Amino acid sequence: MANPGWSHAESPFHAGELAIQARLGVQTQMDKQARRVVRDYLPQQHQQFYSQLPYLLVGTVDASGRPWASMLVGEPGFVSSPNDSASATKVVRTLHIASKPLVGDPLSMTLAEGVDIGLLGIELHTRRRNRMNGTVIAVDTDGFTVQVGQSFGNCPQYIQARMFELNSVNPTTPQPIYQVKSLGEPERAIIAAADTFFIATAFQEKDAGAAKGVDVSHRGGKPGFVRMNDAHTLTIPDFVGNFHFNTFGNLLLNPHAGLLFVDFDRGNLMYLTGTAEVIWDGDEIQSFEGAERLLRFHLSAGYRVEGSLPLRWSAPDFSPFLVGVASLTENRTGS
Repeated sequence: MANPGWSHAESPFHAGELAIQARLGVQTQMDKQARRVVRDYLPQQHQQFYSQLPYLLVGTVDASGRPWASMLVGEPGFVSSPNDSASATKVVRTLHIASKPLVGDPLSMTLAEGVDIGLLGIELHTRRRNRMNGTVIAVDTDGFTVQVGQSFGNCPQYIQARMFELNSVNPTTPQPIYQVKSLGEPERAIIAAADTFFIATAFQEKDAGAAKGVDVSHRGGKPGFVRMNDAHTLTIPDFVGNFHFNTFGNLLLNPHAGLLFVDFDRGNLMYLTGTAEVIWDGDEIQSFEGAERLLRFHLSAGYRVEGSLPLRWSAPDFSPFLVGVASLTENRTGS
């Protein structure tokens, strides 16, 4: 049975997303498409997908308005919906996550009943991903429950395929935590090796209607695709995508962002927050092969936690969408 699409009269996109779509001449096309694929409930396929995940990406905003991207981990089944085994016709509008924040994760400070939250379910080894944003409606002893605001799938572009091995999960085991005020050698090493990171952004004004909230998204490229301009500034290429512009639409209206870098070899995590801007034109874009625009991130604060992620990963199988896209070492080196 077909899943009904967007049931609201208002657009599934807010003013920032619509402005960028209009700038690029795709607004009408994207409105029609999004009304088919964006929903305010979880289709059964999404329910099943979330239930098989051993990790989940999360975006939240702290009391100072700073977004943070986080990762939760658990045995498959730690993410569940009320009717995992019930009738396929039941409309499901909540998702329960039975997991606690890892040591040093800012989520331990931001998670509370009533907050906006963004979720990204992603299987790196299959390159499948589904996104959801909503509101935390309950926090309990084993985790929290989210009311669906928007739920939709994403294409597999730029995802590096990795198999995983889940070790025993003990989020409270003490681990070294370092404050990040600038990008020193350890932080630069993580960024230089990164072929993947995650970004959280938000637009939470009431006039955004059903499209308001927090978003967390995947970004991928060849190792070193994130350029370090200086100890506080990163520049990141933006390749052709799905034209939703959830991340950039948020940034157009609220220039705050949180980045999460994963050290897939050692299980280290680095959480950064700051401000970001979009570079639409100029010669600098040409120095990143394949880029259509750039994202400039300015660091405000962060944390680096050693060995907190109880997952180990295989070597990456790089996305076929990156064929012909040069790595940073093959591009012109940034200043």
